[in-house]
Amino acid sequence: MEDPLTSGPAGRVAWIAIAPVKSMGLVFLDEAELELDGIPGDRVFAVIDEAGRLVNGKRAGTLATVGVERDPVAGSLVLRFPDGTSAAGMPEAGDPVEAMFSRRARPARLIAGPWNEGLERWSGQPLRLVAIEPGEGPDRGPTATLLSTAALASLATAGGAPGPLDRRRFRMTFGIDGVAAYAEDGWVGREVRIGGAVVRVDGNVGRCAVMTQDPDTGRPSFDTLHVLHHERAHLAASEPLPFGVWSSVVDAGRVAFGDRVAVLR
Repeated sequence: MEDPLTSGPAGRVAWIAIAPVKSMGLVFLDEAELELDGIPGDRVFAVIDEAGRLVNGKRAGTLATVGVERDPVAGSLVLRFPDGTSAAGMPEAGDPVEAMFSRRARPARLIAGPWNEGLERWSGQPLRLVAIEPGEGPDRGPTATLLSTAALASLATAGGAPGPLDRRRFRMTFGIDGVAAYAEDGWVGREVRIGGAVVRVDGNVGRCAVMTQDPDTGRPSFDTLHVLHHERAHLAASEPLPFGVWSSVVDAGRVAFGDRVAVLR
C-alpha cells in the first residue's frame, strides 16, 4: 500500500559514515542519532599547519589513509598511521587559535598530546590537531550528505572501471540503496525521511580533485572529475560537477543501517 505521507519509491540506508577528524579515514556506524547539528562526533577535529591553515585532502590526500577510532562515550581518540604506529589518548581542548578554513578564520582550540608528535613523525611536517568549536565545521556546517549507491556503479561504468567505486572516495554521510542512480538530484528542495529523522535537501555536492584519490593510498586512481564533466556538467545544479546532495536536519531522530528512506509529500 502506498504511504500517504511519502512520494515515490522508498530506499534503504546502505551506510552511515562520519569523519571524527576532517579528511582522515571514515568511521562507519551501524546506527546514529542525527541531531539538528549533525551526527555527534562528526568533524570534531581537524589538522592545521604552522600557519594555522587547514590541511585537508586537497593539500594532503594521504590524510585519508590515517585510521581513526573515537569512543563516543569515553571520548578517547586513536590515530592509526599507515606505517603501523599509532597515537592514542584523551584529547582535551587547550589554547584558542584562529584556524583558516576555506579562506576564513574560524575559532578552534589546540589539542596537545601524542597526536601532534605522530602527525609530525608521519608527515615530516609540524602539523597540529585542533578541536573545532561547535557550529564552526570546516565545510558547509552541520549538514548530512546523501548519495545513491547506484550512482557509484553508474559513474564507474561511465569511466570504464570494473566495478562500483569505493564509497569512501566520496565521503558521504548516508548511502541510499534501492533507488535509481542520481535519484537524489530530484530531492533538492524537498524533505526526506531517513529512519527516525527528517532532512531538507538544500543542494548538490560539487566535486573537486580529492575524489580522484584512492582512499587506501591517497593517490589519484580514477579520473573522477573528467568523467563527471562528461556525464554531468550539463546538468542544472547548485554546484558544478554534482555528485550527491547535502541537507540540513529538520527533525532529529535515530537512523540505523537498513532504515527506510523516502521523500515526503
